Amino acid sequence: MTGKGRELADMMERRKVDILCVQETRWKGSKARSIGAGFKLFYYGVDSKRNGVGVVLKEEFVRNVLEVKRVSDRVMSLKLELEGVMLNVVSGYAPQVGCELEEKERFWSELDEVMESIPTGERVVIGADFNGHVGEGNTGDEEVMGKFGVKERNLEGQMVVDFAKRMDMGVVNTYFQKREEHRVTYKSGGRRTQVDYILCRRCNLKEISDCKVVVGESVARQHRMVVCRMTLMVCKKKRSKIEIEKKTKWWKLKKEECCEEFRQKLRQALGGQVVLPDDWETTAEVIRETGRKVLGVSSGRRKEDKETWWWNEEVQDSIQRKRLAKKKWDMDRTEENRQEYKESQRRVKREVSKAKQKAYDELYTRLDTREGEKDLYRLARQRDRDGKDVQQVRVIKDRDGRVLTSEESVQRRWKEYFEELMNEENEKEKRVQGVNSVEQKVDKIRKDEVRKALKRMKSGKAVGPDDIPVEVWKCLGEAAVEFLTSLFNRVLESEKMAVEWRRSVLVPIFKNKGDVQSCSNYRGIKLMSHTMKLWERVVEARLRKVVEICEQQYGFMPRKSTTDAIFALRILMEKYRDGQRELHCVFVDLEKAYDRVPREELWYCMRKSGVADKYVRVVQDMYERSRTVVRCAVGQTEEFNVEVGLHQGSALGPFLFAIVMDQLSEEVRQESPWTMMFADDIVICSESREQVEENLERWRFALERRGMKVSGSKTEYMCVNEREGSGTVRLQGEEVKKVQEFKYLGSTVQSNGECGKEVKKRVQAGWNGWRKVSGVLCDRKISARIKGKVYRTVVRAAMLYGLETVSLRKRQESELEVAELKMLREGWEGWRSGGTRERERERERERERENKEGGRSKWCEKERERERERERERERDQFTTVTGKHNSCLRISNMQHVLEEWSEPEERKRSDGGQAEECDTLMMELTQLVHKTVRDSSWWDRRGLDCTILASAFISLPIELLYSVEDGQLIRHLHPEHLVFSLLHQETE
Repeated sequence: MTGKGRELADMMERRKVDILCVQETRWKGSKARSIGAGFKLFYYGVDSKRNGVGVVLKEEFVRNVLEVKRVSDRVMSLKLELEGVMLNVVSGYAPQVGCELEEKERFWSELDEVMESIPTGERVVIGADFNGHVGEGNTGDEEVMGKFGVKERNLEGQMVVDFAKRMDMGVVNTYFQKREEHRVTYKSGGRRTQVDYILCRRCNLKEISDCKVVVGESVARQHRMVVCRMTLMVCKKKRSKIEIEKKTKWWKLKKEECCEEFRQKLRQALGGQVVLPDDWETTAEVIRETGRKVLGVSSGRRKEDKETWWWNEEVQDSIQRKRLAKKKWDMDRTEENRQEYKESQRRVKREVSKAKQKAYDELYTRLDTREGEKDLYRLARQRDRDGKDVQQVRVIKDRDGRVLTSEESVQRRWKEYFEELMNEENEKEKRVQGVNSVEQKVDKIRKDEVRKALKRMKSGKAVGPDDIPVEVWKCLGEAAVEFLTSLFNRVLESEKMAVEWRRSVLVPIFKNKGDVQSCSNYRGIKLMSHTMKLWERVVEARLRKVVEICEQQYGFMPRKSTTDAIFALRILMEKYRDGQRELHCVFVDLEKAYDRVPREELWYCMRKSGVADKYVRVVQDMYERSRTVVRCAVGQTEEFNVEVGLHQGSALGPFLFAIVMDQLSEEVRQESPWTMMFADDIVICSESREQVEENLERWRFALERRGMKVSGSKTEYMCVNEREGSGTVRLQGEEVKKVQEFKYLGSTVQSNGECGKEVKKRVQAGWNGWRKVSGVLCDRKISARIKGKVYRTVVRAAMLYGLETVSLRKRQESELEVAELKMLREGWEGWRSGGTRERERERERERERENKEGGRSKWCEKERERERERERERERDQFTTVTGKHNSCLRISNMQHVLEEWSEPEERKRSDGGQAEECDTLMMELTQLVHKTVRDSSWWDRRGLDCTILASAFISLPIELLYSVEDGQLIRHLHPEHLVFSLLHQETE
């Protein structure tokens, strides 16, 4: 197949072949790729570059693929839905005559399994190179074959006949009387025989009207293509024409010349005025019209196939001459005709190589520039997307599990699912007592607020129904800031936003788990107006100044991330493992958390958090009369109302959810790290199983009485350092699933406190990222600089996620080194040259050591930045809020008490061996270190330095030292940054 993909597609287009089974592809890997002219090849092969099978589909059938099964490098199958008819296409490649009997039996066993997995009512077509002769005549086998074969039957041919009898199939080739030239499928030297066959179920033989061998094609040297004409008996359906949405080319605004032209044309459309009109409707229409005129409109169709840029007229002429030479040699096998055919083959190879070289040189030259780097990532995503078997699901299952195939029924099902999800509340108690409204004067929106919100908006995102992206406002500059400030002030005053902002488009995104045809395995993301998102960001910035979210919430909070929550949980587990004590953790899952938030609870929680009633009414206006449509593979559904839940895809939604969770958990949550939340991901920890079970029940009651439901099937329990017979946890009488490992915020934590499985999963995540960009990393034409940047941002980032929170062993570090070195070697020629394997390994170790140090300090670098931000806030507040902000942290005074208590003999007697003296010495060294650093360093530098040193030292403290002197309870927050706060604050004062 190498170098012949486009030629094969051209032949299929010329011969009007819709589906083609190919064998001996000799490509390694298992994926799909476009081969030009709209045709797509689904293939499977092994690293040995032997065998290999595939199926090529015409463009109009690609979107009908439901499932691809790759059994081995000799058998694969595709399932298609064609007007309600299920068609299974199987491609096979049987072992040759000289192969071992065991290998042949394995092939037929695999083919049997594929056939047995296909339901009886579905059509099946097998196109295979069986490497056997069924022979001429059909005496005794009339039920499975005709009498128009070639030559005599051999052992391999008998296997084909026996398989047809087992599966009640017919050998299609043998039913049609053709001259021998149109029956022979293999021709090499003096051998002429029939080894390639098409099989189908006997009950469907009536749907096949013709079958013969096509001669005169030069794609394959020895084999000839067998074609059959099959007419499926389907019910006629009236297909609704899917309107292709034409989009304005807003991406052109990245170019300064286009941006300047757009500003000039917009000024002309406004009659020479610089100021935009006051009302939204007029301004929006003028912007859309000017954008269409200046920037143009896309056709909405698929772009030109980038894989076949090189398919020019010279290449096509050469292939045409080769095809004619092959036909001439088949008719008259003279030496002169043979040499002419051989020369035409060599000429085609030269022309293809030359055309590819020229086309890709231009592409790579552009990609190696700063402007082309973004196109590089787009190219990598496109290649990854094209390599997927099923990009869009055109069929879906209803409530009862029946597969829906018609466009109308699929649209109805999507609408039914999301309309039910977003308009039905869970059962909840009615609040007896309300909350007082906070009536206070609200300042007008300032220009600097709009500028900050505009700066935070990312470019290149999908637009909402109003078709005005944020790039427009960034292009218009100060004029846009003035218009938006005036517009937002009017919305704030009237508490009524534009009707156009209330509409959205909901796109189902597959969760990559479960049945792809089940609606429940999709997450609905709304495409909303970018201008409304700007308005949300302005409101969010004001709400964050008023509302103080509890420290247990890590999700969507400034200066907090998943790494902080993972670190806090890991160090807590480590301390209990070192102290040989049990730690019980429950990971709580909420059902459809965002989509089932009761709106009344949202308003109540906002008012209780101290939000001014003006802002509450503004947020209410954002959610009133909101409507959406579902955009699926078969078009858009009808519009429906959304009465429950928060908008997924909204800029304000995550903070509103944090407010709700903060208020609902106020009475049941404990201090961190005993309770930690990342949005709706909740972990509850305790020293005893009974206590964690009681806390879980309290959480369930607190959430479910307010309309949030805990999922009993997805909530899981884990015991760290478990002793025998510790039992399990129950939720409403049902046992909670007990696990030995749990994937918390993307990082796997184990009950034994180890991190071996997390390292293996990080390696696997790295390989997954590598496969996504392998089209770029394995492309020899792309420079090493560009490959390195893609590798660091995609592959290495996935491998190192969360590892800064764990302490790796030498063996685990070696696993990461080996995986990375293999990735760099795989298809990357630049890393293979320049010395022996040992020298390469040594250079890679040196690079890895540097990267490892950077990776380990990444979290501390982030902490230093947070420290600086927090310090600026504390200095502005004249250090009045530091001591009262973290009541659960170690203070300098507490630390001195600890040192004094541990110096007394009674306390030492109660300690474990000589551990108390060791802790005493360690704490003294830490205190002296801080004092010395404060004297010798500037304020800003020493904070980062101390955070790094003390964070590592703090991890080493034994669990006995982490008891508060005042109440004798275990310290509720083990984060090292709080220790640094207290020490440095005391010293500076």
